[in-house]
Amino acid sequence: MWSADSLRKYPYPSRRSAVLATGGVVATSQPLAAQAGIGVLVDGGSAVDASIATAAALTVLEPCSNGLGSDAFALVHDGQQLHGINGSGRWPMANEAQQYRDAGETKVPSWGWAGVTVPGAVDMWAELHARFGKLPLDRLLAPAIHYAENGFPLSPVVAMQWEHAHRRYSGLGIEGLQDWVPVFSPGGTPPDAGDVWASPGHARGLRALAERGLRDFYEGEIADAVASYAARTGGTLSADDLASHRSEWVDPICVPYRDYEVWEIPPNGQGIAALLALGIVSNTDAAQHTQMNPARWHLDIEAMKLAFADSDRYVGDQHHADVPVAELLDPAYLARRAALITGTASNPVHGEPASGGTVYLCAADADGQMVSFIQSNYHGFGSGVVVPSHGISLQNRGAGFTLEEGHPNEAAPGKRPRHTIIPGFLTRGGKPIGPFGVMGGEMQPQGHLQILSGMIDHGLNPQATLDTPRWQVDRSDTPGRTWRVRVEPETPPEIISGLEARGHDVVVDPIRLSMGRGQVIWRHDSGVYAAGSEPRADGSALGI
Repeated sequence: MWSADSLRKYPYPSRRSAVLATGGVVATSQPLAAQAGIGVLVDGGSAVDASIATAAALTVLEPCSNGLGSDAFALVHDGQQLHGINGSGRWPMANEAQQYRDAGETKVPSWGWAGVTVPGAVDMWAELHARFGKLPLDRLLAPAIHYAENGFPLSPVVAMQWEHAHRRYSGLGIEGLQDWVPVFSPGGTPPDAGDVWASPGHARGLRALAERGLRDFYEGEIADAVASYAARTGGTLSADDLASHRSEWVDPICVPYRDYEVWEIPPNGQGIAALLALGIVSNTDAAQHTQMNPARWHLDIEAMKLAFADSDRYVGDQHHADVPVAELLDPAYLARRAALITGTASNPVHGEPASGGTVYLCAADADGQMVSFIQSNYHGFGSGVVVPSHGISLQNRGAGFTLEEGHPNEAAPGKRPRHTIIPGFLTRGGKPIGPFGVMGGEMQPQGHLQILSGMIDHGLNPQATLDTPRWQVDRSDTPGRTWRVRVEPETPPEIISGLEARGHDVVVDPIRLSMGRGQVIWRHDSGVYAAGSEPRADGSALGI
């Protein structure tokens, strides 16, 4: 008899092959969600339809990462042109940064109503469906409704994340969090791997959207429920905040990498950090090194640190701050930043350019439409605030603001915070190659750099590049160090010793999930799609 523990144990190395298909593919972190998207493609839906169905199913199947209260971003190639859409929400108009400064906070609190911003994901679904959808909305939401009403068995990684969230939210004792445990850990115990979980409130919310349209979340029954719950429990999110929200169609930003073009959503997201790192690496001799060479890892790590130094300083909501996107991506500036890399680890600061918890999915259809789609609550279930009547966990993206006065990302009413979630897309000579993404906070631009390096510099297929051991730079707790490098246990010992010899503070991290969870689709000139799905998650890539 199998147990929940046995579902988490895989003592022997396993290997996934890239999924090959011509009729369309879907890849995401939960297999039932991927199946929801494939079913839509089989029924004649577009890649956008499949993405919406998958995203909606993920709100039920992986609520520890996303939900109806999430934000989202997407890149869509329609066969002729790449389109970008920013589905992130704004800080409520009644929220003020000064109250947190007065309370001695150095940043917007992560838990409770303080960090709640207007959820933008559902409106982004509406915009995408209106522009690119083929099938009716009720068909797209049907799988999500089915799983919410009838239940589904928890997959192992989702169960692990859920257990971690239970320990966090059940012990916070913050106003507005009183309904998290009754909704997501009824009886005081989180569901385990293999347990069947249903969510009646979530099903009610999804049915309302299917019957009355997606704008019901902002101007209908659901909006009323969210606003009234906020008023009762100390929140500032109002009916006006919800009704005024709209997603924004944006022009994607790009840097060349070798003979490809890499595309990201412009700020307020951190996609520019991935482009900065790739642009800096392009100005080094990184391509001359093999993949498992400490010299290559060192160059990539140093480029990423320089990119973070710049993105941390300059990224914010472009409607409220002057973000020097073109100047940061200028080839001359990237070359100057690359020239700062030496043979030893550094603690870089930002440059001076010339003035002037998440789910990821990707989908492609037989007509060549391809979608890179990311959706997130930020920290797991988000703020911990749950609207129980509709099973909505509200994101805490406001925690991405800074309280530093004058900073481009300074918290302010009506402003969008710096975002970690970033969908990516690859073209070659303007011809679409495919979508890619790696969820996981600050790991995301680092994952973009590493999976693209694997495919472009080292000739790996999408699955093999996702299987590759990863590194992650983050803030060091070692005295005198600003940065550290975390690596996976599978990292070759010579890589670790080579990085340490170059002055890096290296930590072997046994929790592979912290290294991000990615999906990749690559379209061959023949029209065949090759897709890979993250081995660090429960998901799969499926094709027809």
